[in-house]
Amino acid sequence: MAKESLLAPSVAPTSSPRGSDFSQLSRRIAQAGLLDRRPLYYTVRFGLVGLSLVAGCTAFFALGDTWFQMLLAVAMAFVFGQIALATHDLAHRQVFSRNRASETGGLITANLLLGMSYGWWMNKHTRHHANPNHEEKDPDVSPDILVWSKRQARAAKGLPRFIGRHQAHLFFPLLTLEGLNLSFSSFRALRSPSMKRPALEGTLLVTHFVAYFGALFVVLSPLKALAFIAVHQGLFGLYLGSCFAPNHKGMPMITEGQELDFLRRQVLTSRNVKGGPFVDVFMGGLNYQIEHHLFPSMPNAALKKAQIITQAFCEEIGVPYYQTGLLASHREALRHLRSVGEPLRLEF
Repeated sequence: MAKESLLAPSVAPTSSPRGSDFSQLSRRIAQAGLLDRRPLYYTVRFGLVGLSLVAGCTAFFALGDTWFQMLLAVAMAFVFGQIALATHDLAHRQVFSRNRASETGGLITANLLLGMSYGWWMNKHTRHHANPNHEEKDPDVSPDILVWSKRQARAAKGLPRFIGRHQAHLFFPLLTLEGLNLSFSSFRALRSPSMKRPALEGTLLVTHFVAYFGALFVVLSPLKALAFIAVHQGLFGLYLGSCFAPNHKGMPMITEGQELDFLRRQVLTSRNVKGGPFVDVFMGGLNYQIEHHLFPSMPNAALKKAQIITQAFCEEIGVPYYQTGLLASHREALRHLRSVGEPLRLEF
């Protein structure tokens, strides 16, 4: 399927006495009880993630100064990834009904446990949800290091221009730096006027890194500590990228002047990833990206049932609904990166 064709005028919004397409779908979702809170699910899920973190920290101090710690670094990369996915659910008000509880939980999981600013990430992610894959408005497709469209490639300068020529090959290696990039961007954002609580967030970030680096360099030799950081942070970034990249990369890009209603803007720019329970756990529900974008506050546990209803509804109204396997989604994303970098390669 040619992704660009999904934005054709043939899928223009319809209207009826029953309301917009999205309002009709929303009623079906609400009637199925899929927007209701799932306290037991989140108690069990967060409990397991918390136990994994405690077990990992206990094992770290028990093992001591040994190269076997590299195996633990691998395991802790997965645990950190699960904490990041839990932070994502907190940020979308999927866990608690009150903003204060969600924000408190987010500050603990993001700033204190991960070393990432909750406020900075919330601002960035909210803008992404409002305009997914919009070249001018979605921060996730801004030409920071990579370029996401041929138009961006032609206008690229500096590092994006250099990397863009071979970005499909460099994509996964660059993901190993994503964990460090999130922390660096978090500290840099503390000076931003949009940051509501810079002192609190900064204190929690510093506390995280004092504890993180302190534990590593007290328990391990300098060489082993640096190796642990490289393995842990590298795989953590790779894991995060493997969860987020399949959702939109390679799907249609929206430019200024293209008008889509809410349902089409979310569905046509998103890709679902099939794969069963393993993918559900690995991606933390982000594999149901279409449903998540349509109903961001829907509890993770309800997304699977929502997918059935949403796909059927899209078929009814003639809106293309796209899903594929995990490996295929990455192949499509890499093909897109290679394709949009072509103008830069043609220069040589």
